[in-house]
Amino acid sequence: MKALPKPLADLVGELSSLPGLGPKSALRAALTLLRWPKARAQGLGRTIHDLRENLYMCSRCAGLAESDPCPVCSDPARNPESLCLVSEWDSFLALEETGLYKGRYLILGGLISPLDGVDPASLEIERFKDRLAEGTVKEVILALGSTLEAESTASYLKNLVTRLSPDVRLTRLAQGIPLGAEVKYVDKETLKQSMVHRQDI
Repeated sequence: MKALPKPLADLVGELSSLPGLGPKSALRAALTLLRWPKARAQGLGRTIHDLRENLYMCSRCAGLAESDPCPVCSDPARNPESLCLVSEWDSFLALEETGLYKGRYLILGGLISPLDGVDPASLEIERFKDRLAEGTVKEVILALGSTLEAESTASYLKNLVTRLSPDVRLTRLAQGIPLGAEVKYVDKETLKQSMVHRQDI
């Protein structure tokens, strides 16, 4: 897009690096921003700036929050003996929306996928080891979905738990999640059933 003025081309370049936005979609978004009143566009810029300034990664669960530790990790009513592992923050949100699970979480930051260059070192494995080493966790729930990457990650985590904390119960979500599905796309009732009927692995 060499014919674009530099400020517009720069914005299109930045927007097109976002997931789901190719160059044409990014150009449409940029032109929409140009049509907004100046105050509204500046407000969007401030919101993006504040997102980076005012959000923290929780040192306990690796989730996003306005404080560290996050409200879930600092809630004394949550069961510290139960630790639910999810791949991404949106999966955590989906499980929290059910209102069923009352334990703690750890967000791995992805799933093992050698083809995509994601190995265990790319995930929050050290944070998970630290949580196990505390000796409080009695059950680890794998809420990773049923994709090939989820299965690979589950296998790795199972071996890790067996080696480091053999007395810890290891379970996974069960009923209702179809093969190939990701937790974040599963409806609330299916997630409830999966959590209630989780199984040992």
